This record gives sequence, structure tokens and C-alpha cells, in this order.
Amino acid sequence: MGDWLLEPAGIAIILVAAVILLLMIWIGVLSSKVKKLRKSYMATMGETGITNMEDVVIELRKQIEDNRLYSNQLHQRLAEVEAKLPAMKSMVGVVRYNAFSDHGSDLSFSIALLSPKQDGVVFSGLHGRDSTYVYAKPVTDGESSYPLTPEERKAIQEAK
Repeated sequence: MGDWLLEPAGIAIILVAAVILLLMIWIGVLSSKVKKLRKSYMATMGETGITNMEDVVIELRKQIEDNRLYSNQLHQRLAEVEAKLPAMKSMVGVVRYNAFSDHGSDLSFSIALLSPKQDGVVFSGLHGRDSTYVYAKPVTDGESSYPLTPEERKAIQEAK
């Protein structure tokens, strides 16, 4: 019964079977590698619909250049805003008071509008029984070239 293994045909059958087994193992290994490559390819290409890697690289370079130009525009706009910011009157102080103690309530006011450099203006509205007067005084470095009332000084302090 084991004599056929010693014959040349039997040896050939065993060798062919061994080669087939090795080829099947090799096909399994290659199939696994192809599956990993396909996963990597899909992760890289995504849902772009582009099948040529060169086209993907060209498209990515174009997007990078577009983003660089947009970033430069944003930096330029930011520099413009930063240059204008110190001159903006963003600090506000409000004081309400009774300008005439004989009647009324706190209907008079002083409003200071200042920049971070303490430049700007202070408005005062004096409300009387028959009329209201509004005054404006320029402010430089927290002071004015015109005499300031205590309420105007307080509004400037609140704005600081």
C-alpha cells in the first residue's frame, strides 16, 4: 500500500501537492497584503472619486496654496484692525447726577468715551426745568484743555 509513494509518479504527486499548498499559503498572504493596501488607499483617497494619486496630490497642493493665500489675507486684515484698535474709543464711563439741587432728579449726565491711550471726549448734559444743555470737551491723556467738572472727572475715571 505504501509502495506507490516510492514510485516516481507518487513522488511527483507529493511534490505537486506541496507546491500547491505553498502557493495557497502564498495567495493567502498576498490577499491579506492587498486588503491592507486597499484600506490604506481608501483612507488616502477617501470619497474624492479620483483614481489617480497624481491628481490627488495636485488637488491637495492647490488647496494648500488657496489656504495660504486666505491665511495671508486674514493676517493682513488682522494687522489693519490691530493698527486701528488703539485709536478706538472703547472705554466708556457714565455718571448721572442732579445738576440743580433745588428740583428734579438725576437727569443730568457726563459720558466719557476714551481710547486705551486715554484720548477721546467727555459729553455733559445739564438738564434744567426749561431746557437741557449738552457740552463736549476733548480729552487727551486723561485730561482736557477745558476745565472739567467733578462729574466729568468721575466719568473719565470710570472709563479708565
